[in-house]
This record gives sequence, C-alpha cells and structure tokens, in this order.
Amino acid sequence: QVQLVESGGGLVQPGASLRLSCAASGFTFRSYTMNWYRQAPGKERELVARITSAGGSRTYADSVKGRFTISRDNVKNTVDLQMNSLKPEDTAVYYCNVRLLDAHYWGQGTQGTVSS
Repeated sequence: QVQLVESGGGLVQPGASLRLSCAASGFTFRSYTMNWYRQAPGKERELVARITSAGGSRTYADSVKGRFTISRDNVKNTVDLQMNSLKPEDTAVYYCNVRLLDAHYWGQGTQGTVSS
C-alpha cells in the first residue's frame, strides 16, 4: 500500500531553517510528481511546492519562492523540502502528497512552528 512518512518538523525562531523529508513506498516513486502542502490553523490546505518525476521542473507558491527548495532522490524514494528564512506565517502542518490516477495520498503531516 502507498505510504508517505514525513519527518523533520520542529520549533525554530524567525529567520532560521528547517529541512523536511518524506519517505515514500508502495508505488513507483520515480514515475510520479510529488508535492508538499501545508495547513495553518483556521486555513485551508495549500500547495507549497511541486517537483516532477525526474526533478526537471519545480514550482512554488508565491509566498515561499526564493526561500524554499524542493528536491527528490529517486534511488532513496525521498522528497525533501528545505525551508530557509522562515517566518511566523510559515507555521503549519506540512504534508507530503502524491496523486496516483484519481486518488490523492497523504502522509500524517509534520508540524513546523516559527516563533520567537
């Protein structure tokens, strides 16, 4: 079965960095676009970053451009999100996501909190 397991969240001060990682299994990882979403308290879940199957194309939400970088390792079946220059408004639960045919699969999420 499809499994997505996120790790790497935590509490940091504004301006600091966090690196999130998602370990994927149960599908042919190298064949699929992978996504990172986030959901802040009281807000809808939003797409943060996306990377195509071979890593040739990456897209970002306007709010994170220039600060976040998505990457993947098609040997280790992992997708990472490097988050730099973090702001309090980046506080959210971050989710790894893949769409297989018409079904979306999600990890359990990892909390990232930016606070002084």
